[in-house]
This record gives sequence, structure tokens and C-alpha cells, in this order.
Amino acid sequence: MPVELVAKKPRKALPVHLVRKDGLDAAMLSPEALAWARANGFSGEAGRTLVLPGKDGAIGGALFGAGEGALQAGSLARALPAGDWHFAEMPADPELSALALMLGGYVFTRYGKKPGKALRFVLPANADADRVGRIAEGVFLTRDLVNTPTSDMGPEALEKAVRVLAKRHKADISVIAGDDLIRKNFPMIHAVGRASAEAPRLIDLTWGPKGAPKVTMVGKGVCFDTGGLDIKPSASMLLMKKDMGGAANVLGLASMIMAAGLKVRLRVLIPAVENSISANAFRPGDVLTSRKGITVEIGNTDAEGRLVLADALALADDEQPQLLVDMATLTGAARVALGPDLPPFYTDDDALAAELTAAAVAVEDPLWRMPLWKPYDAKLSSKIADMNNVTADSFAGSITAALFLKRFVEKSPSWAHFDIFAWNPAERPYGPAGGEAQAIRALERVISGRFG
Repeated sequence: MPVELVAKKPRKALPVHLVRKDGLDAAMLSPEALAWARANGFSGEAGRTLVLPGKDGAIGGALFGAGEGALQAGSLARALPAGDWHFAEMPADPELSALALMLGGYVFTRYGKKPGKALRFVLPANADADRVGRIAEGVFLTRDLVNTPTSDMGPEALEKAVRVLAKRHKADISVIAGDDLIRKNFPMIHAVGRASAEAPRLIDLTWGPKGAPKVTMVGKGVCFDTGGLDIKPSASMLLMKKDMGGAANVLGLASMIMAAGLKVRLRVLIPAVENSISANAFRPGDVLTSRKGITVEIGNTDAEGRLVLADALALADDEQPQLLVDMATLTGAARVALGPDLPPFYTDDDALAAELTAAAVAVEDPLWRMPLWKPYDAKLSSKIADMNNVTADSFAGSITAALFLKRFVEKSPSWAHFDIFAWNPAERPYGPAGGEAQAIRALERVISGRFG
């Protein structure tokens, strides 16, 4: 891990001075540091780092433009020279600033990329080192899974990754794969994944005491999405290794929950498939009978994520968990509406929505509530089946996808659907371009507050 947080300040740790925009005069800087900053045109611009010279050509410290968000501190992980550092002034949010340093130092090294320089940073006072560590570990797990190409992260490899996580936390795991999905009544998971060389499967992880409040998470595990017979253009396939980003995110969140030892009965359900093309691929116009008994006409084979989620949600709903969450890289419509950085979520539980909104602000994990607009439900009608998996027009695609899933959740008192992107298109202060954890830090805060 490029950034190591240490509790005890090393003797030669160098200071990082936090400077607000146009706040040089207010900063407690030496005359030499002040002169150097002015000579280099540094005035506290948010996110900018300026290394200060010391004696005999050594490094004397650094200035950092402290903006509004604590996560901006993550850029220090890449901007500072290797060595030992500490904040000269207490950050406004010490714990989130510490987390930012760790997240900003992430590098995906599986295929030979070097981890980069090593930094040690003194943990700010009042920051919980254990909490920061487990949150960072969950985010890194999510990023690693999403960044891994399908050649090494198909349904079988995703199952192995879940088994590794289960073993680490002494969780139980069971898997239903291949034609057993038909025998165990998961027909839509089977239909979507049967054309792949790797058998489709439903991965089921459970952890925690049986009598504890039930928290169930369902993650879309489409390890690659060609679009099926409604094949995507080649440009639209370039990032489809990340179509299992929902599964990766719920596993990252599960890691945080289990590492914290929260008093919950946790269940994680991942329908793991590859939406491929073969002679036995499901077709436009087919009618599938779901686990719940609802018949679904296939208007488009590229709207497969909601099909596998529906069977898994029906299973989850049977247990009536106190909280049921699903996460999926489900629609391009969500990106058109809100862009890559702001995932929409859907719930008809106003109390949960308020908690999520507050948590998103507190931990700088952006979320935006979107409506389950009931009049749009009619758009999912079919002339020959109970419903279609797509609408006849291109309007409100993220909303209608959420409404599709809602039909498979009837018993659970509190449900939320997250339509995430799971990807940073460009480098951020808190991480490089590539796979990203979205919404799970906010969810962790809510779940810890309810069940911690």
C-alpha cells in the first residue's frame, strides 16, 4: 500500500501546511516559506501542492491548497515525495482526510504497474485508524475487482473472489450454477448466462448471528456484456468488464461490515453471468418466467442486468430483511441524467432516503434521490406477457429500470436501488482513472448508524 498511516510521529516527518485560497497571509508560515510560495505563484488553489525547500538542498515541507472537500487531500499521495509527513494544522475532517490519503495512493498492480513511491503519514488526532483502514480496504477490493478484465474476472473468478472474502471473515457461502439454476427456480439468471463458456451462477454469502437484524445486498455480476443478440457497438463494449461493478461494490461494502463486526445478519447475493452470443442465447421476443412467477417479454437482450437482479431480489425478498439494497451498473440513462460522478438511488422509504442523503454529504460519497414515478410503470407493459424488460421509447430509462426491479420486492420494509457507474473516467484526487466504489461509504455510514 503506497500510503501508510502511522500513529506515532516519526522524528523527521515533514509538515504539510494547509492553506486556504488566497490565505497565505493567514497561514502560519515562515518568511522563507511565504516568499517561496509567492515566487512560485502559489496562493492556496484547491488541490495544489507546492514542495518547500529546506536546508542544504533538502525538502523542508509542503504547502497544500485546502478546498471545501476533505477528499481533495488524496492528491497529496501522488504529489508528495516519498518519506514521512504530517499535517502541520488539523484538517477540518481528520478522519476523512486520512482516508483520502489512502484512497489517493491506490494503484492497480496486478498486471505489472509499479506501486509507486511509499509515503508514511501521521494519522491526524481524533481519526479512527481501524475504521479508516477497513473503509479503504473495502474500496480497494471494489476497485481491484472492477479493474480486472473479464479474461481473469469471469463468473468463475468472481465466485473465487467471494470465497476468498468469505474465508477471511468466516462467512458461509453457497453457489447454484449451470442447469441447477433451472432446477432451483432461477430461470432468468440461467437464460441470461447460458450462452457463455462459463456457467451462470448465483453466489450466496451469509455472515453474522441468525437472530440479528437482516441486511441483504444484491449486486449485478454481469462479468461482460456484449449486449447479447442485440449486440452493442464495439465502442460501447470497451468498458464492459465493469458491468459487474454492482457485485464489486456490494462485496466492498460487505468487507467493511464484516471487518467492523456489525451486529447484523448479512446476506450477499450475486447473480454472476456473462451476456454472450451463441446458438442458445436468449432472443428478443422470448418470454421468460421469473422466479417470482412474473412473465417477462424480452424487448432487448441488452437490458439483461435487471433480469438477473429480479431473480436474486425475489429470493432476498422472501426473507423480509430489515434493509434490502441492490447495486448495479444498470443504465446509460442514469449517466445521461447525472453524469459519472453522481449515482441516482431509488427508494420509497423516506427515512432511509434522508439518512442516505445526509451520509452522502458527510462522507463525500455523492448520491441523488430519483423518483419511483408510478405513471411510468405502464411503459413496461407487454401485449403477451406480464411485462416487458424495456419500454417502447427512450425516456426515463433509469426510472423505468428501477420500477422494473420494484415489482420483485414486495415484502421487505425498506429497499433501495443504486444505479451506479463504478468507474472514474479521469483521475480524481481520491483515486486514479478506472474502477471505483460508489455509494458504499455512504451506505456503510447508514448501516453502522442503524446496526452498529
